[in-house]
Amino acid sequence: MQYGTVLKYLCLSLYNLSMRPVKFNHHFLLFALPFLFLMNACEQNSHAKNKPVIADTMDERSKNPYVTLDQSTMDMSYYPVNYPVLKMNKQDSVPPVARVIYSRPHKKNRIIFSNDASSLCQYGKAWRLGANEATEIEFFKNVTIAGKNLSKGSYIIYCIPEPDKWIIVFNDNLHTWGLHMDSTKDVLRTEIPVKKQAPVIEDFTIIFNDAEYGADMLMAWDNVFTTLPITFSK
Repeated sequence: MQYGTVLKYLCLSLYNLSMRPVKFNHHFLLFALPFLFLMNACEQNSHAKNKPVIADTMDERSKNPYVTLDQSTMDMSYYPVNYPVLKMNKQDSVPPVARVIYSRPHKKNRIIFSNDASSLCQYGKAWRLGANEATEIEFFKNVTIAGKNLSKGSYIIYCIPEPDKWIIVFNDNLHTWGLHMDSTKDVLRTEIPVKKQAPVIEDFTIIFNDAEYGADMLMAWDNVFTTLPITFSK
């Protein structure tokens, strides 16, 4: 029987004895209870020592001797959604239309969108629509955005956030770090409205959704989201 169980039975028995109309030796109680409490604590400590130690996987990741791992994971979205899987399963009836490659920053309790200079994406200033290298989008066919033709090919895409809208910019200065845009190489600009969302999104996300005219590229982070309509023939 475990010491904890013994302690419970002893306490109950002592209580019952103390309630009887007979002489009860309280000195025994003063010596017995501390001893049993001590034995119970030793037993619990022994159990704790026998528990298996689970390694911290993040600590293991940090020991990679070949590369420094970035917290902002690189991601890729296709239209049609999951096109490589469809192709592998021979379910791709049409070629892909678009692919976006970006890194996903985390909110981590930071202020994301505001006028404050300490915010991560200050209103009125260019943001790379992600982290690390410039976000890159590739179109595999000609498309139309905001009534303007955009030829198939690869572009970097960034935005200028405002409280009620984002200015989305396509630029052909490929393979660049996201904080150093060359506006002289802008190809197309358009404005799209921003909407509030709840709950807050911790990780910045870009996905494509189906639409009658083609597809919407949805961008969401923190408490806002927006969609960029992309028109093409299906």
